[in-house]
Amino acid sequence: MLGLIGKKIGMTQVFDANGKLIPVTVIKIEDNIVLGGRTEQQNGYTAAVLGSVDIRKNLVNKAVAGQYKDICEPKRYMVEFRDYDKEVKTGDALTVKEFADTAFVDVTGISKGKGFAGGMKRWGFQGGRKTHGSKFHRDIGGTAMSSTPARTFPGHHMAGHMGVDKVTVQNLRVVKVDEELKVIMVKGAIPGPAQSAVIVKKAVKKR
Repeated sequence: MLGLIGKKIGMTQVFDANGKLIPVTVIKIEDNIVLGGRTEQQNGYTAAVLGSVDIRKNLVNKAVAGQYKDICEPKRYMVEFRDYDKEVKTGDALTVKEFADTAFVDVTGISKGKGFAGGMKRWGFQGGRKTHGSKFHRDIGGTAMSSTPARTFPGHHMAGHMGVDKVTVQNLRVVKVDEELKVIMVKGAIPGPAQSAVIVKKAVKKR
């Protein structure tokens, strides 16, 4: 699966050839350096390990720094891509040009954190009647059994921390690939705040 590590810059809008305004998300893809690989003989599967965005040497310990020895400077992000479509070797630099002939991509990122949220906001519960005296407006309702043993089953939809989840948006159309600016523009929104890391992969459901 062809994929690269990128950074979400933000959203803007561009005109297509017919003069139609299209909302796009701009993703910057700096050079992804191949740090190594996984083979069927040694690991039981095939994969390529990529790193992106330089980081100061004093911010990594010796164990981590050793993974970059004789290859490149330490990287902030390191991601393993299984069954990589392209033949690569350690030290190769992959750029946004890899998506030049790609029509659709899947983008994975970490969604924005929204702190502690109630059941209605977190899970979309309808709530109770809004009429006077109902005493059941924004409650989540019963959570445990009415008989012995009275317990709440794990995974029950209740109030709690919302956001900061791994989210993948599929089948985003590639509007433009700018090799000079090292950016790819996709139609629509992607998860995460601006400047957050994302993984851009060739779409699995569309070609």
